[in-house]
Amino acid sequence: MDATFFMENQLLALDEAILKSVDQFGHAQPGQLKESMVYSLNTGGKRIRPMLLLATLKALNADIETGLNTAIALEYIHTYSLIHDDLPAMDNDDYRRGKPTNHKAFDEATAILAGDSLLTDAFALIADDSKIENTETKLKLIAELSKAAGSTGMIAGQIMDVESEGKQINLHSLQNIHKRKTGELIRYAIFAGGQIAEASSEVVALLDDFAWTYGIAYQIQNDLQEVMWTDQARGKLNHSDADLDKNTYPSIMGTNGALTALSDKIESCKSILNQIQAIQPAFDVELLAGFLKYLKI
Repeated sequence: MDATFFMENQLLALDEAILKSVDQFGHAQPGQLKESMVYSLNTGGKRIRPMLLLATLKALNADIETGLNTAIALEYIHTYSLIHDDLPAMDNDDYRRGKPTNHKAFDEATAILAGDSLLTDAFALIADDSKIENTETKLKLIAELSKAAGSTGMIAGQIMDVESEGKQINLHSLQNIHKRKTGELIRYAIFAGGQIAEASSEVVALLDDFAWTYGIAYQIQNDLQEVMWTDQARGKLNHSDADLDKNTYPSIMGTNGALTALSDKIESCKSILNQIQAIQPAFDVELLAGFLKYLKI
C-alpha cells in the first residue's frame, strides 16, 4: 500500500479520534485546562508517530483499530513534550506550526498543567482499552511507554540536550542525546505496532533496528531543516538551534556531511524492511518504506 494514500485515508479519522478522546475522561477537567489540551492536540501535522504505529499494524496485516488508543496515547505524550519544550525555561518558542505556542495562547501555568494532564492521561487510554484483550500485551505497552517517555528515555535526552548547550560534543554524544530525545517515541510507535500485531521475536528485533535508524534519520532531517528551510516553512519564527547554541548534525558534520548521513540512514531503513519481508513474505514493505520520503530534504 502507498504510504501517502494510507496517511491521507487515516489522518482525518485519527485527528477526530484524538480530539474526541479528551471527552473520554468526562467533564471533570476545568474548562481552560481542557481547552489548552485540545489547542495543542489540534495543531495539525502529519502525526508521524501514531501513523507509524498504525502503519506497522497494517504492514503486519493486523487490524489497525486495535492500536488506535495506543496511537492516541503516543500523540498525547508527544504533544505534552512539545508544550513543555516551548516554555521560556526550555526552548522559549513563541510559535509552533505557525500558531502561538500553548503558553502564549494561554499562560505558562496552564501550559504546564495541560502538558502534565496529557502525560498522565495517556496511560489511562491504554489501560482502559477494551480492544486489547491480552493483559500481558497491555502491560508491556504501558511499561515501555513509561520507559520511552521517562527518565531513561525522552526526558533523559532532553536534559542531556540542555546540559550540552554551549559545549562542543562529538557525534557519538549527539547520537546518544537524540536516540533518547527523539528516537525513543519513534521506536515505541513501531514496537507497539509489533506487539499488538503479535509479530515474531525475529520480526520485532528487525522492527526495532528500523525504528532506531528511522529515528536518527528523522533528527538529522529536523536539524537540516533548521539550516536549509525558512522560518515560515518551519512554522517557527524565533530561537533556532543556532540561536540557542545547540549541537546539531550540521554543526558537527557540516551540511553536506549531514545530507550524506541522512541518505545512508534512509538506505539502511530500506534494507531492514527487505529483511523483514524475507522472513514474513506478506509484510507490506511498500507501506513503511513510503514513510522514508518524509525524511528527504
